Amino acid sequence: MIHGVVSRNREATISLVIVNESRQTKLITAVIDTGYTGFLSLPSEIITELNLSWTGIDRGTLGDGSEVTFDVYAAKVIWDGEYRDIPINEAETDPLVGISLLYGYDLHIQTVEGGSVTIKRIE
Repeated sequence: MIHGVVSRNREATISLVIVNESRQTKLITAVIDTGYTGFLSLPSEIITELNLSWTGIDRGTLGDGSEVTFDVYAAKVIWDGEYRDIPINEAETDPLVGISLLYGYDLHIQTVEGGSVTIKRIE
């Protein structure tokens, strides 16, 4: 089970550990974005710091309907106590957790400041 908290900005957040090919780790706080269909987005600063390997380009549609391209990088995250290989989209925003990373899990959010965020595998 994964636990997080609703921030004072009214965003559901969780902490994640990102792992690169050299097993260097970085703890980040990411916002859950149910409108984002990818796995995880990170700003270029974190991608550079971890020296993540570029794997290609992906296309996406933003909330305003505009089309964008993302550079995609490879990394592991510690997700629900296990290492998981995922693609990382580069985006100059706060780190975002998307629906692809949440797929197969139940998301529960107490939608008040300081409310709990719980992510549990669907059995």
